[in-house]
Amino acid sequence: MKTQLIIDNEARDAQDGKIFHRYSPVTTELVTTGAAASVADAVAAADSAQLAFRIWSRVGPTERRRILLKAADILEGKREELRQRMASEIGASSLWADFNVMGSAALFREAAALTTQIQGETIPTDKPNTLSFTERQPAGVVLSIVPWNGPVLLAARAIAYPLACGNTVVFRASEVSPSTHLAVAESLYEAGLPAGVLNFVTCAPEDSPQVTDALIAHPAVRRVNFTGSTRVGRIIAEKSATHLKRCLLELGGKAPFVVLDDADIDAAVNAATFGAFLYQGQICMSTERFIVDEKIADQFVARFAARAKELPVGDPSGSAACVVGPLVSSESGKRINALLEDALSKGAQVLTGGPAEAAIMHPTIVDRVQPSMSIYDEETFGPITTVVRVSGVEHAIRVANDTEYGLSSAVFGRDVTRALDVARRIDAGCVHINGATVQNEAQAPYGGTKKSGYGRFDGRAVIDEFTELKWITIEPASQPYPF
Repeated sequence: MKTQLIIDNEARDAQDGKIFHRYSPVTTELVTTGAAASVADAVAAADSAQLAFRIWSRVGPTERRRILLKAADILEGKREELRQRMASEIGASSLWADFNVMGSAALFREAAALTTQIQGETIPTDKPNTLSFTERQPAGVVLSIVPWNGPVLLAARAIAYPLACGNTVVFRASEVSPSTHLAVAESLYEAGLPAGVLNFVTCAPEDSPQVTDALIAHPAVRRVNFTGSTRVGRIIAEKSATHLKRCLLELGGKAPFVVLDDADIDAAVNAATFGAFLYQGQICMSTERFIVDEKIADQFVARFAARAKELPVGDPSGSAACVVGPLVSSESGKRINALLEDALSKGAQVLTGGPAEAAIMHPTIVDRVQPSMSIYDEETFGPITTVVRVSGVEHAIRVANDTEYGLSSAVFGRDVTRALDVARRIDAGCVHINGATVQNEAQAPYGGTKKSGYGRFDGRAVIDEFTELKWITIEPASQPYPF
């Protein structure tokens, strides 16, 4: 498939004709050829968004809601198409594709509902005959940079919420999933989004730094939202700070799943299997650390390993039953193998699975992990998870918080009062009691702490992220002044 840039709702090649390629992670066959934007293309996209902002920022909530609701219906109609695109570009199963599409449609509808919830307030004042109030106004052009791993859902939230708040968007899509990201943008164009309100930009990997720099530096860009690695997120934050531009960052994770001594083990294993191995563990909130009380650890790991062994592994392009597909690249396999080798050399044990072969890796559980092992605190981002055995609640909390990250987490225990106390003491933006670490609802705020970033997507929290709060007074012109 070939993808182009979309600027002013018109598809176009890069100005210099440059392209890039995306290959299948399994067959290595060419999947997508994309237009590789130059700095000039990026500036053109931002200029277009700046012009469109003058009109879109004044469009009423009913029209913005209508377009977002229509886009939700259109996106749902692309489900089969997106299954195919996600399988070929990023090795996603039908389950992960459907999760993305249906979740994104719900997100579009939630964003549509927010259009009438952008409110200010009246403020008491000591000045006679004066009205003092605040109102929320669109911020301007929003630069949205989105990764490949949850391509539909992450693109939808990076686009829909800024649009709902009256902003225009430059969507810098991933070179790993260009056709998948394009389908999300196309849903909005087909819904009637005016020209320039959403501009779609892709670039070659080697050009990404300068293209991104140009977009961040553009005077019209007033917000930057980025989802991706902590390493790149730090660079985005630094560059944005140079230009005094506010960021929303959702970065890496090392999600802990605490299994207390009174946990329902079968229920915990169900959530563990889903949270660790959905989309090969390549989700920022995938469960990477199981912190298990030693009283029930043997039972838990035995049942967990048995479940993991049963998961169908293969190429989702050829099998709808596939649950665990390929890694996004063979390079990911090499990185994970190095972490696994280090852990084994220091006393860890593999309960099931083993090293990756190129981009293929079976679900792997590594038991008896210790802080001296790299895999203890480095993000694996693959179908491999770890077990750390602990003694008691306090030890479990210390280990759960012994990480630079703080995105998602989970606690399992029958004593809900105790589990709630543990949840409140875990340093993470999301904690799920008796549920999986992989969860998302459009009406609930989602984001992290520590090196997992800052700011919140979803729910009413996005209104603060994508609007400016302005104080206004209406005063009697004839009021006296002291001099």
